[in-house]
Amino acid sequence: MARRNGNRGAVAIRPRRRRGDAMRVYDSLPAPLRRWMAGAVLPWSPESCLAIWRRAGGPDEALERLNRAERATLDRAGL
Repeated sequence: MARRNGNRGAVAIRPRRRRGDAMRVYDSLPAPLRRWMAGAVLPWSPESCLAIWRRAGGPDEALERLNRAERATLDRAGL
């Protein structure tokens, strides 16, 4: 039986088991962060995005940090 990659595509990201209700966390995110996640190339967890968001100095900086993190992950994967 073939192993499914889900929505990870060609990126070698190890799947992790998550605790709790990811959709509930997603629904509680700020609207700009939910929009970023909806358009992201990679499947990000709401928890990891929220951690980046909270460390940033504001929404614009947070979105820039998220873009850089995604680009770095894609670069490591050779995409």
